[in-house]
Formats: sequence, C-alpha cells, structure tokens
Amino acid sequence: MNDIYILMVIALAILAIIDLVVGVSNDAVNFLNSAIGSKAIPIKKIMIIASLGVLAGALSSSGMMEVARKGIFIPSQFQFNEIMYIFMAVMITDIILLDVFNTLGMPTSTTVSIVFELLGSAVTISVIKILGNDSQTIADIWSYINHKTAVTIILGILLSVVVAFSVGAIVQFFSRLIYSFNIEKRPTYINAIFGGLSITAITYFIVIKGLKGSSIYDQLKDVITNNTLEIIGIAFVIWTLISFLLISAFKTNVLKIIIGIGTFSLAMAFAGNDLVNFIGVPIAAWNSYEAWQASGLPAEQLSMGILAKKVPSNDLLLILAGAIMVVTLWFSKKARLVIETGVNLSRQGEGHEKFKPNSASRAVVRAGISINNLYTKIVPNKTLEVINTKFSKPVVEFNRTDIKDLPAFDMVRASVNLVVAGILISIGTSLKLPLSTTYVTFMVAMGTSLADRAWGRESAVYRIAGVLSVIGGWFLTALVAFTASAVIAYLIYLGNIFTVGILLTFIFVLLSKNYLKKDKTPVEEKIELEIERKATIDSISDVIAESSGKIH
Repeated sequence: MNDIYILMVIALAILAIIDLVVGVSNDAVNFLNSAIGSKAIPIKKIMIIASLGVLAGALSSSGMMEVARKGIFIPSQFQFNEIMYIFMAVMITDIILLDVFNTLGMPTSTTVSIVFELLGSAVTISVIKILGNDSQTIADIWSYINHKTAVTIILGILLSVVVAFSVGAIVQFFSRLIYSFNIEKRPTYINAIFGGLSITAITYFIVIKGLKGSSIYDQLKDVITNNTLEIIGIAFVIWTLISFLLISAFKTNVLKIIIGIGTFSLAMAFAGNDLVNFIGVPIAAWNSYEAWQASGLPAEQLSMGILAKKVPSNDLLLILAGAIMVVTLWFSKKARLVIETGVNLSRQGEGHEKFKPNSASRAVVRAGISINNLYTKIVPNKTLEVINTKFSKPVVEFNRTDIKDLPAFDMVRASVNLVVAGILISIGTSLKLPLSTTYVTFMVAMGTSLADRAWGRESAVYRIAGVLSVIGGWFLTALVAFTASAVIAYLIYLGNIFTVGILLTFIFVLLSKNYLKKDKTPVEEKIELEIERKATIDSISDVIAESSGKIH
C-alpha cells in the first residue's frame, strides 16, 4: 500500500513539470504583451530580460507557497490519504484546463483555476467525510473549508479586475496629457521626471515589496520599514538624475529603459506570485508524504495539521522551477498564440479583428457613447479642445505591405501597462494574496487602451466583444475548475491508483496530440498573412493599389 503513495508523489512531480509548461504558455502574455506590442526592444532582448526576471521571481515566491497548504481548506481535518486525493485531483484538472485554453489562444487565470480546483476537490472529500459521520450534517462543511480565507482570495481577485482597469485608465489618461503622441517633442525634464517616477515605483513596489516572504527580506525588513519615505525620495531623485543624464548626454530614449526594467520587474512579480499555482500543490504533497513516513501511522489515521505550519522553502526546487519556466518561455508556440490575442485587443487604431460583435458589446458601446456625450456637455469646450490636441495622432505614411511590422501601440502606453500592473501585483504579493496576474495585466491593458482612445467607433464593438469573451472565459474557468476537480476527486476516491493511472494516460494522450499536431506549412502561413493584410484595406486608394498589383 505504501507504494501507492510514493507513486502518487512521483506522478505529482511529473505533473508539476507539465503544469509549469502549460501554465507559462498561458501566463507569458502577462509580462511580454507590452514590450512585444510596442516593439521598443528587439524580441530576443525582451526574452532575455523576461527570463532573468522569472528566475529572480522564482526565488522570491516562497511566501506564497502557504496558500496551497492551508489557504483554501483546513488541513487538520483531513487524513494523509484524503490530502493526496485532493492534490492529485487539482493537478490533473489544472493541466487539462490550461491546455484547452492555450490551444484556443485565450488567456485565462492560473490563480483562479488553482483556487477553485483546491476548493472543488476539498469540498468533495469533505462531503464524503460528512456523509460517513452520523454526528455531522452538510452544515459542518465550513469546519473543513477555510471559507474566510477563500472568500478573501476570491474577492481580492474580482476586485483586482475593477481596480486594474480603473487605475490603468486614469494613469494612462494623465500620461497622455503630459506626453501626447508627439513623444520626441517633449522637453528633457518631462522625460526625466517620468523616468524617475516610473523606475522608482518599479524599484520600491517590485524589487523591495516583491522580496517580502523571501529569506533576503528578513535581513532588510527593519531598514525598509523604518525608512520607507526616505528610500522612495532618494530613489526618485537618483533615478530622475540618471534619466536626465542618459537623455541629455547619451540621447537615450528613457521609455525604452522603463519598458526593459518594467518587463523584468513584471516577469519577477509574475513568478513570485504565480509559481505557487504550478508547484505549490506538489511541494505540499511531498511535505505531507515526509510527515506520513516519519509518523509510522496508517495513511487513514494521520491528520495533516502539519501543513498549517510554515515550512522552509527549498531554493533549489524554486530555481529548477524557474529554469523550466524560462525554457518554456523561449520555445512554446502556444505562448505566442495567447500573446497575439492580448496585443490585438489593445492595438491602436483599426485593423483585422479576431472577435465578432454581439448584442452585449453593442450595448456597452451605446452606454459609453451616452456617457461621453454627458462628459462633453459638462467639461468646458476650451478644456476639451486642449485634451483633444493631446490625443491627436500624427499622420504616418507607410507601405501597406509593411503594416504587420508597425507597433500595436506606442511606448508611453507600454510603460504605463508595465508600471501599473507591476505595482498592483507586487502589492498583492506583499499581502500574500494570490492575485490573478492575468486579470491584472489584461485589465490594465484594456483600461489604458480605452483611455488612449484606441477603440474607435468602428473597432469598439469588436474589441469589447473580445474583452467580454476573455472575461467570460475567466468565469468559465472558475466553474469548470471547481466542477471538474470535484468530479475527479470523487473518481480518485473510488478508484484510487487505478483511476489516477487512467487519468494520467488521458493527459499524456491529450498533450501528445496537441503538441505533435502538424504545423502549418509556409504556404498556409503566407496565405493567412495575405488575408490579414487585405483585411486592413480601408480606403479607395488602397483598393486601387491592391488591384493594380494584380494586373499584368
């Protein structure tokens, strides 16, 4: 019987590696969208910067691992065998769910999936225990589920959607008022102050706050706590002076520096916050197995209250996990597909739209137009004229065949995306709340797109339809994660290792089918690019130019 649980531990370790791959394929969109969409930095340099950030973040994620052990359920209420059923159900469900979303090219939340999977499987095992105990009723389920923490986490995730969208829109609006779309004509001191503020925010909230929960933070805790304002003030002065020197003496574009540092920091915040989603459960399972082995008790008799205690992190495992994430980042084709969805929805101006408009998106647009009409009546005309000049886009001449090489948005918006998202995620991490990095980064990007007037009258219904589709997918993630994990936990309870074997075989077949799928030929890719290019033809002159090229 002991062999069953060691096999489960081995299976969970393998599942952790697979989950890292499918999880990063989905979450790479979170920290690569802004840099890739703005095309401020060559793609290889972006990948190198992001890789270093992921490795740094992996080492600072130890504090978040407690969520998998005791954040959703009360471990002392479960025996070792029951804990293993819960963990197996969670990992199997997570891999299947994330791979489906990756295949569809839809960004979903690995945080939401892991929270609701833990909740679903824990509820199932709790109900089984209650039904087997004559002295308990279904009302006693709250003695098994850590409902207060679970509700806090869920509300925090939902609140982050509203906060991220609102803060992103507000910061972008004022940033555009300062910069306009004529970035090159802004005075040096404006660029320097913007650089100082942005890099200071990144430095404090991500590098310092992001370290909270790591072993390094313990050594710096007193210094940081007692000198917070001084640290922020000194950092702002230093970064502003450095930015001014780089701009005036070396003609450096400070926005590129912000995007580079922001990409590193957001990748670090992502790994620090989300690594628990991929390896937190397997590590908790290993801790449980070690405790069971040391106890000498039967699996059905050992209470797992040990999981409620703080367990020292294994830096070697964290580095190994970070390395797997980096490799996936470089080679995952599904990651590029998910990134494309996010970039297209935040693209400046018109173009080929992936999503079709629906009644909901049209209703939102009509409501937005009504609010805008009210806004124009309240705000004085002179103020509106000044604001409109700041949002007036310069006319750029370009060859229609080179449209795919144009950036989706400019470096001002990319900088705001990275700074705001990084700050919000870091605050959540410092509070040990597993905020959804997908929710935060996506909604910040959508907020900045709206404030930047990227959604025109023609494209708005398409973009909002896409946003609603992605958000709908998030709610679907929660529902499917809870239900599927609950069902799988019950099946594992009934069939034990035999059910686990069948489910693992299913995962292997599913992943093999998806990853070994025949790639499109160069001819097929060329045809698709041609269709997309033609979809951007939006004037009579473009039609004439396109038609003349077909006449021989």
